[in-house]
Amino acid sequence: MRRKQHIAAYVFVLPFVVVFLSMLVVPLAYSGYLSLFQVRLVGGQVFSGLANYAQAATDPAFLQGLVRMAVFLLVQTPIMLGLALFFALALDSSRARGAGVLRLLFFVPYAVPAVVATLMWGYLYGRDFGPIDQVVTAVGLPAPELLAPGRILGSMMNIVTWEFVGYNMIIMYAALRSVPTELYEAAELDGASQWRIAWNIKIPSISSAIMLTVVFSVIGIFQLFNEPSLLKSVAPNAISSSYTPNYYAYNLAFVNQDVNYAAAIAFTLGFVIMVLSYAVQLRTTRRREVTS
Repeated sequence: MRRKQHIAAYVFVLPFVVVFLSMLVVPLAYSGYLSLFQVRLVGGQVFSGLANYAQAATDPAFLQGLVRMAVFLLVQTPIMLGLALFFALALDSSRARGAGVLRLLFFVPYAVPAVVATLMWGYLYGRDFGPIDQVVTAVGLPAPELLAPGRILGSMMNIVTWEFVGYNMIIMYAALRSVPTELYEAAELDGASQWRIAWNIKIPSISSAIMLTVVFSVIGIFQLFNEPSLLKSVAPNAISSSYTPNYYAYNLAFVNQDVNYAAAIAFTLGFVIMVLSYAVQLRTTRRREVTS
């Protein structure tokens, strides 16, 4: 009977293992293999070792994309997570009315596919035909030109913030619901205000959830692809083929047909994301140890 149970367990796990190996492990291994080769006019595809990685480390287009995403991270992430935390605290407050409906409304933008959201905001940003431009012009103010080269990054920040505030809010709100209510009641009996309860009890209690949203934000921002690829059709002068590292790897592989260098770019980007995510987690852990 025990042997049959073990066999049944392996049978149920087998589909996941097959999909995991065929769709993730094998493609990653093959991409790593491709990144070690270069295609040359004489000799065709030859083994080059880490030459592609050395080229990526000094590639101006790739480095500029990384810097651009670093700016995106430093500016957009605090705004997005700050709004998510504010909404989560507001919904968790006993004074909130219609929390279920508000929670759904905040989460709805995340349910909209990223492609649809980007196309929608691209229409709103559009010059001459966009509602934002029309309203501002009708008031008598100059057109904002939200798709200009100097403003396109901020416009993308707004799109990503609109998409993911609700997602991060749900994570924080779920963490808040797991905090014992006795802590709030004791603080209220001691005369603590709602702001003091939120700052001294609620936020420290969900620090792990906040750290998780920061790590997710780091991963998501450096993998930004849909927004630049779709907005390029309405703002071709503002977005280059290397605007983000992920978009750069895509253009290298499918436009320039340089899959070897694109694979090296992708693995280098993955390493950067891994280092940044680890640094965020390590800093949070050390701060928690100092506080405790």
